[in-house]
Amino acid sequence: MSFISVFDVLGPNMIGPSSSHTAGAAVIAGLARKLISPPLKQVDFTLYGSFCKTYQGHGTDRALLGGMLGFATDDVRIRDSFRIAGQQGLSFTFIPNETETDLHPNTVDIRMENAAGQVMTVRGVSLGGGKVKIVRINSVEVDFTGEYSALIVVHQDTPGVVAHVTSVLSQHQVNIAFMRLFRESRGQTAYSIIESDGILSGSIPGQLRDNPHIYDVMLVQS
Repeated sequence: MSFISVFDVLGPNMIGPSSSHTAGAAVIAGLARKLISPPLKQVDFTLYGSFCKTYQGHGTDRALLGGMLGFATDDVRIRDSFRIAGQQGLSFTFIPNETETDLHPNTVDIRMENAAGQVMTVRGVSLGGGKVKIVRINSVEVDFTGEYSALIVVHQDTPGVVAHVTSVLSQHQVNIAFMRLFRESRGQTAYSIIESDGILSGSIPGQLRDNPHIYDVMLVQS
């Protein structure tokens, strides 16, 4: 049985007319920015479906950029996110994609590049009521919502890596809510996503990187 809270009915506190097109957009971008080291120098948003058709009128563009700047859904600075991004030296583009129609109607691809030259792409979907899902990181299909604190471990798909991850988490007495592994193909790059209902220690990523088969670790606190 699933339960609906009053927040699901009323929706989130937000700036803008739509929980899907503004609040959800800000949440997606806010999650994406946590996956790459700051500062960012360029971000490109490719919009699909209804995002593509209404992004200017519903303020999806300002909300996406506001989320990328770290603004919460009810932060009035979202209205001025274009100007603030310019002041912070963050370049941005919005690219409507009207040719791919088999995606969720509230889908956005976010390509981020930081000052160190690292590039990452994230696909997010706004589900309504301010709820979202990240469904792709770079070329790997994933699935996480950001509702829990999460570790995203990028590693080679090889024996021993998951055991190392769970051992480190056990040392920190992490209560795992969900743990899933996503991979491009057998033996190639994989993403292990571990979600916890508690705060995750900032020392965990360093310990995980001790394994030579782990390429990167991202910590996303809820």
